[in-house]
Amino acid sequence: MKDMDKKIKIVVLFIAIVMIVGIIVVLTVGFNFDLRYQETKKIQLNLEKDFEIADIKQITNETLPNEKVVIQKVEVYEDTVSILAKEITEEQKTELIQKVNEKYGTELSADSTEIITVPHTRGRDIIKPYAMPFIIATAIIFVYMVIRYYKLGIVKTIARTALIAVLSQVILVSIMAITRIPIGRVTIPLVLTVYVLSLLGITTCLEKELSEKKKEEK
Repeated sequence: MKDMDKKIKIVVLFIAIVMIVGIIVVLTVGFNFDLRYQETKKIQLNLEKDFEIADIKQITNETLPNEKVVIQKVEVYEDTVSILAKEITEEQKTELIQKVNEKYGTELSADSTEIITVPHTRGRDIIKPYAMPFIIATAIIFVYMVIRYYKLGIVKTIARTALIAVLSQVILVSIMAITRIPIGRVTIPLVLTVYVLSLLGITTCLEKELSEKKKEEK
């Protein structure tokens, strides 16, 4: 029993440290957002012909060295390329367009190509589309918990479920902040996965307690 209590204390201490360090990191340096969600520079080049992403990537490697770049085909016929980077100077834009013209025989002009500033995407804007479905699903889950485990105490069941669900998310966010995992496309799936696992964990515990409760009643 003493060994078990010691292990529990170690786990609680570890979780507390992770949360505290995570909060400090968020307050001091913030989260690490994926390039698509940072304030970036973008240019779009209408080649009016088929092109390969790999070829454009090679050109950006030469003109934008040491820069993380996102390259996408856009427009209906996918004959326009969108190039997104943390920073694109006028000189880099001119050199990039010259190399694209040489590669594809196009006559793109640097003067008529604008460097567009893409504003930073706030975390709340990433979460917003998922907020209402998440709230509705959570409400349904809590109703189920109340009906299924009412013998264990309604308030106790809700409180424990909410605590585990919230705590698991806080730990996840803290780990993402500490390890600098980018906030991006995988964030929401990751949050939902941890949420489901936390619910499965608390449900397993409640099922065990309910089973013991029924045995005692018999």
